[in-house]
Amino acid sequence: MKGNQNILMTRTLLLRGMLVGVVAGLLVFAFARWIGEPQVERSIAFETAGDQARGEAPEPEMVSRRVQKSLGLLTGAVVYGAAVGGLFGLVFAFAYGRIGELGPRALAAVLAGLGFVAIVLVPNLKYPANPPAVGSAETIGVRTGAYFLLIAVSIVTMVFSLQMRRRFSKRFGEWNGSLLAAGLFVVIVSVVAHFLPEVDEVPAGFPVTLMWKFRVAAVEIQAVLWGTLGLGFGWWVESSSR
Repeated sequence: MKGNQNILMTRTLLLRGMLVGVVAGLLVFAFARWIGEPQVERSIAFETAGDQARGEAPEPEMVSRRVQKSLGLLTGAVVYGAAVGGLFGLVFAFAYGRIGELGPRALAAVLAGLGFVAIVLVPNLKYPANPPAVGSAETIGVRTGAYFLLIAVSIVTMVFSLQMRRRFSKRFGEWNGSLLAAGLFVVIVSVVAHFLPEVDEVPAGFPVTLMWKFRVAAVEIQAVLWGTLGLGFGWWVESSSR
């Protein structure tokens, strides 16, 4: 009986996570159109001007820019949000009752923060997002592989650090245990990131401010996604439990 209840609860949390993820995807779409797309347009204009200066024909578009920044962006944001939201709901179902005595809203906020750090912040410190005019097709395999490897290492290290936090807390107290676990996470991911390949393929003359704005916008878009998941999902679960 209890097993059936756990399965039902997990399904419910999975569905709620996906629905909150859809809402988060809609917010991401709106934010990306407002903040991200102007930087993409400027990057494409820089790339086109460079091709014309070298007498090269621009690469043919598989999908028009009009579709890319409207229906394509909306579909990608919603699907991505639903997928991340579903995984978030499953992680919440597993973590509930296992990480201290946190309520639903606090736990959701903590999980969203940890997820943002492990999946977004850490990989972007080593391999920040690049606009369309930056990067080489010859190294895309290496860059993609190193990026996802760093994400995997970051997630595993985060889980390991949380487990070690329990041991540290029992011996040194909650505050000191949390600091030691955070330090352990930073040390491990820093060492791994140090040995991963460096990637620097910014073309000469590319505007530094444009690069900075694009990379900041990419992180802000992810912050909107994870913030909506943490706050919205936690509020929904706590409201329904009452």
